[in-house]
Amino acid sequence: MIQLLFLVLFAEGAVAFLLMVRIGPLRELVMKTLDQLKTGKGPATLKTLICTMAVIFLSSVINILNVQKRGSKLGTVTPMDQVLWRTYVLEASLTGYALFLAFVIDRLHHYLSKLITLRKIVVSSRDEVERLEKEQLHSKEQQNKSSDEIRKLQGEIDSLKEKLLKLKAESEAQEKRTISAESHVTALQKQCEELLLEYDRLLEDNQVLQTQALGYRN
Repeated sequence: MIQLLFLVLFAEGAVAFLLMVRIGPLRELVMKTLDQLKTGKGPATLKTLICTMAVIFLSSVINILNVQKRGSKLGTVTPMDQVLWRTYVLEASLTGYALFLAFVIDRLHHYLSKLITLRKIVVSSRDEVERLEKEQLHSKEQQNKSSDEIRKLQGEIDSLKEKLLKLKAESEAQEKRTISAESHVTALQKQCEELLLEYDRLLEDNQVLQTQALGYRN
């Protein structure tokens, strides 16, 4: 029994050491093993073992008290009782240390699992922050590009406005020239009509003069 308790104690000490000190992939291997032990039928088996060790611990303590009580009644401790007392003390000590190490291993596994989860969350958050920073940088680049395009379009709009004003001025000047030309054409039409009237009058005068000239000849 004592040899088995020593073996359990050494095994628990090795597991606790590997959980506290990272040596290559051994910690991950121990964590996976403990995870498997805490899933399925593992918890029930562990509880059974712990209860068994607790019973052994209590039994050893009771045996120690019985030996001490028997020695107090006799007034002396026999060599056999001394051997039994030392054996029970050793069993109780080893069982107590084993239970304590089991509790330490359980707490280490619990907090390491939380630490691993938190590290994963931190890595995920860091990746998310980097992604958001890249998106923000891309948005700034797009915004700067859009601003350049807006300034370019604004310049084109200003240039088109200047061209439009120039064309409007040219159109107004052309309209004025057209109005002036129409006025000039109207004046020429009136002058032509007056000349035609004058021409008709001169023709009539010419005919009258020709008629008078023929009359004088006769």
